[in-house]
Amino acid sequence: MSVSPSSPSVTTRPPGAARRGDRPGIALAVIVACQLMIVLDGTIVNIALPDIQRGLEFSETGKAWIITAYTLTFGGLLLLGGRIGDVLGRRRVFVAGIAVFTVASLLGGLATTGELLLAARVGQGAGAALAGPSTLALIVTNFPEEAERNKAMGIYSAIAGSGLVIGLILGGALTSGGSWRWVMFINVPIGVAIVLLAPLFVNEPPRHSGRFDVAGAVTSTVGMVALVYGFTRVAEKDWGDRVALGSFAVAVAALALFLVVEARAKQPVMPYRLLRDRDRAAAYLNMLLLPATLMGLFFFITQLLQTGYGYSAIEAGLAFLPMAVLQIVTARNSAALLAKFGPKPLMLTGAVGVFIGMAWLSRLSDGGGYATEVLGPLILVGAGMGLCFMPMSVTILSSVSPRDSGAASGLLQTMQQVGASLGVAVLVTVYGEAVRDEAKHPVAGASPQDQAHHLLTHGIATGFLSATVIVVIAFLVLLFGFRGTPAAKAKKDD
Repeated sequence: MSVSPSSPSVTTRPPGAARRGDRPGIALAVIVACQLMIVLDGTIVNIALPDIQRGLEFSETGKAWIITAYTLTFGGLLLLGGRIGDVLGRRRVFVAGIAVFTVASLLGGLATTGELLLAARVGQGAGAALAGPSTLALIVTNFPEEAERNKAMGIYSAIAGSGLVIGLILGGALTSGGSWRWVMFINVPIGVAIVLLAPLFVNEPPRHSGRFDVAGAVTSTVGMVALVYGFTRVAEKDWGDRVALGSFAVAVAALALFLVVEARAKQPVMPYRLLRDRDRAAAYLNMLLLPATLMGLFFFITQLLQTGYGYSAIEAGLAFLPMAVLQIVTARNSAALLAKFGPKPLMLTGAVGVFIGMAWLSRLSDGGGYATEVLGPLILVGAGMGLCFMPMSVTILSSVSPRDSGAASGLLQTMQQVGASLGVAVLVTVYGEAVRDEAKHPVAGASPQDQAHHLLTHGIATGFLSATVIVVIAFLVLLFGFRGTPAAKAKKDD
């Protein structure tokens, strides 16, 4: 017996609706799992680097490309990924990006040469750049009510913000308990699950017709890749390196051309209207500054624990657990605090916590240890970052028009990724200069081992002093540049 399309027994699913109906809890789990996997990949490989270096015979300087190949590709393609999601459909591009990321992870785990691993890391970065910008945009779509959206943002920020720390813990466990290849293979079952579940439970927002801003995408990608590469090269060499200087020149030219192109483009990858709102512009700037200090902390503390204190990979990973717990707790409760106090007090309080933690770490001494000089700062930084990131994300996305949500999300994550890459490069450069200067004045009577420990501690402390300066700048941006307009009263952009 046939049933007429107009029959009451037939339910018509709206275009873009999830196949299994409205299940916001499952939808959020799928979206958060994607972001967690992308963020984890920024640090999970760090602790496995010594094993990868031995297994695939990377040089001492060449192993840095295992990290850089991912961050350069991810940061360079994020704006384009956000625009592709706006035009082709955010859920569709989200799923495609995770599929690319998953396949690249599998190939990375199977890699038998360094070149194959680096190619897989580039593939992971490209997949993350496609999927990443859609995560926040999909939260806005699947949680249209402000209270529920803020609660979802709190959960998202808690998981995404602590994902970097979880990556260190998980990387240490997988490396110590098995092989470095598992830091790649761990992504495969998660990625497959996301690809299968997203069409069933995640609603697809309406697509926005338009054309791709190819010139803007190319110039922004070239400019950001050149900028990050320049700082990475300086960290390896010095400020007089001709390749680094040439890279900076390319970055300046490409980014200047990008600004000109965006001003003239009818449908730019970075609409200037996103930056017209003072609060949103300030939040974007701090999304660049704070991750710069956070990734520097992960890099330096991992070195201090393993090289200075003799921790194993798993011990070094677990040392970050208190930070992860505090970050999850504060981010998880930030939605209720945001509704009560507004975004500015939360972010200022969080920035003060990060400042105290970084300043404390800048006082590292040769005779110190984890309990006396590291644990307290990790707790303060974890709590501070947990208070900062969720209100900044809400400020950036809550008043954006639907047509710009993908671009706004892509720019947010671009700021985070580029900030993290530049932060590590700049702080490592400061570290290297401090070590070279201190080596000219060796400690009298110190053994070679004690002298090496002294240089390590001095260099890291100097790096954290620079990180403290960056946090001060972030605090001043919030204090004087952020008005603190409640999200509920923000108006939609034209």
